Amino acid sequence: MKLYTAPRAPNPRRVEIFIAEKGIAGIERVAVDLNAGEHRTEAFLRRNPLGRVPVLELDDGRCLSESRAICAYLEGLCPEPNLMGRDSDERAFIEMADRQIEFGFFVPLMQHIRHTHPGFAPLEQPQFADYGAVQGVRMREAAATLDATLAGQAFVAGERFTIADITAFCALEFARLIRFRAGDAGLAHLQAWRDRIAGRPSVG
Repeated sequence: MKLYTAPRAPNPRRVEIFIAEKGIAGIERVAVDLNAGEHRTEAFLRRNPLGRVPVLELDDGRCLSESRAICAYLEGLCPEPNLMGRDSDERAFIEMADRQIEFGFFVPLMQHIRHTHPGFAPLEQPQFADYGAVQGVRMREAAATLDATLAGQAFVAGERFTIADITAFCALEFARLIRFRAGDAGLAHLQAWRDRIAGRPSVG
């Protein structure tokens, strides 16, 4: 298999951490230079018409995009260590937590950065600064909600590490582009959780 990736982008990082947690070896990496527009080339668009990374090219030539779909495929190949739920009950609650992080925190953060950060102007034309500012407020509200959740449990989806922690960690690390740090925002539980996750071998 081949993973088309961009090392500094948060969604590919989600998949990379998932792979590392699973201990999966033998996946070839193909770097895609987003700044050079390689994700818009005809060759890449044949693999993902939306022009986004990551993309997992399977051995039979089919291409799977979307970070969570790729992780679900890999979970099926390598069920242990389990990261997405051991039964339907646990899977539902882990997916709920993961989606709440993705749509409540990650997406507003991405829109905030894409519409306010000058470095993203080549990728986001036109930029809408007012929209980006509103998304920044929503992202911070979601971070505060996550901080409250982590005041009562060890991990994002409960009492063990799951894909929801990977999503939240990659989002929080990407927020460093706007100099957002949970501890500086008074979110002590979120900062302590971030520091624990940062110490995992899969993250380094």
